Amino acid sequence: MDDILISYSELYRILDYFSIGVISLSKDRIITSINDSAEALINKKKDEIIGKCCPDVFLNNLCAGDCRFYETLESKEKPIICDLEIRKPDNIIHHLTRIAIPIYDKNKAIEGCIVIFQDHSAFNDLINRVRYEDRKLKMILDNLDIGVLTVDKSVHITFFNTIAEEITGFLRREVLGKSFFKIFDENTFSIFKNTINDGIARADNETTIKIKNGKDLPIKTNYMALKNEDGKIVGGLATISDLSLIYKLKNAINDQYTFYDMVGKAPAIKKIFEIVPIIAVSDATVLIEGPTGTGKDLLTNIIHNSSNRSSKPMVKVNCAALPDNLLESEMFGYTKGAFTGADKDKPGLFQEAHGSTIFLDEIGDLPFALQAKLLRVLQDKEFYPLGSRKPVKVDVRIISATNQGLEKLVKEKKFREDLFYRLKVISFEIPALKERKEDLNLLIPHILKRFSIEKNKKINKISEKAMEVLLNYDYPGNIRELENILEYAVIICQGSVIETSHLPSFFQQHIFSEKKIRLANFSEMELTEKNIILDALKKYGGKKGETAKYLNIDRATL
Repeated sequence: MDDILISYSELYRILDYFSIGVISLSKDRIITSINDSAEALINKKKDEIIGKCCPDVFLNNLCAGDCRFYETLESKEKPIICDLEIRKPDNIIHHLTRIAIPIYDKNKAIEGCIVIFQDHSAFNDLINRVRYEDRKLKMILDNLDIGVLTVDKSVHITFFNTIAEEITGFLRREVLGKSFFKIFDENTFSIFKNTINDGIARADNETTIKIKNGKDLPIKTNYMALKNEDGKIVGGLATISDLSLIYKLKNAINDQYTFYDMVGKAPAIKKIFEIVPIIAVSDATVLIEGPTGTGKDLLTNIIHNSSNRSSKPMVKVNCAALPDNLLESEMFGYTKGAFTGADKDKPGLFQEAHGSTIFLDEIGDLPFALQAKLLRVLQDKEFYPLGSRKPVKVDVRIISATNQGLEKLVKEKKFREDLFYRLKVISFEIPALKERKEDLNLLIPHILKRFSIEKNKKINKISEKAMEVLLNYDYPGNIRELENILEYAVIICQGSVIETSHLPSFFQQHIFSEKKIRLANFSEMELTEKNIILDALKKYGGKKGETAKYLNIDRATL
């Protein structure tokens, strides 16, 4: 932004636009200015704050007892970054990022510092990564987890932050000084131009841009005018948000095969794709059933991350992992003196999940005595911690999962029937992988690509023989077993193609044994059919398309 002057008041307005708190301090730690977002963070007005010593106002409220003022002054323009965790008066833990930056006068003498606060509990789409530049405003904008660019009055790009580079594929050196037209279309240009002309901010504009690799990318943009210290408009600022993930979700409903990290086209999986976006935004209780390794955890994460509670972390409880005598105190907490060693009150996992989602994994292993207590939480949204006579109210969404089949446990009198129906307001049944074999052709390359990136390998193909082996296995461990097999293959493979030799030895031996059994059980007709197919393949040099045409069958059938 070399040719745009921005006053501190304008900087504060920009940061308020992103709901980021900012204060400025003199060199003796006196608060000299504060923006509206910082006011909201501590729930105090400017006239109560300005002129006071910073530690008296912020040390315990926002800085968690950790003052870095003097370290900031000695940092020679390098920002001091730290993550903080504070408990606000609402008794909810807030996660903050604090950025402190020294400021200088015209003679390069230290004037004080600027401190930026971002509350991730309330605004989880900003300041997730930390990359710095020397100029203060550039440094701040470059650390937002959202694309930001600025233009002059003729709509030529003057600033392009790191996330804008990542979204568009263009490096800043490729776009600085170039027209806004280099990336955006005429309609988008017109909206931005109008904002610069009339000074009226325009928000939530959805459009499509052509990124550097030539592909179209759906984005959401916000525009505002930039003014100099005299209040004259000298350019504009635009933010860019990548909507591709949201669009993928919409495509999943329209007969596509991916939904976040779930992959499939089997009817049972497509039904999940259709229902999840609808139920995720509700607070309905959800029960997920299916064999081990089918992706119940993944589906739970998808529901939570698509819900209105996603700004707070989901709390997970493995009902099978804790002894019965500890499970109750872990889930519901206890009061001081409830038992030997309880020297202070301890909130349980349900209290931690207040306002969020709690995932009760392996719910079928929940002790019978605790089932009644859980039923009360579902009915009345309250419970009694161990040793307490005062009920605790909670606002929690419950998602539970099991591989045991709760209906069967109910019939065996091992699970309360009334609790079962309370948990099963919305239910999903994830089938075993052997029951959705048509998904293997989608799952295998999807998982292979993920592991290739994670292991920094350039593996882009699986040989036909290896693929045949992978497609003809029943995977008793379901998707988790498929992932383990492919991860092993990616680690072992030193080239770009997965061969059968790269698959685990136990897996190859199992397939070989199964083939021998199948061959031994071939009928005479099946052996004749097999020989006809092999002869035809030999005749056409192994070309499956021509062989299938010769045999008058579909290539997939062959």
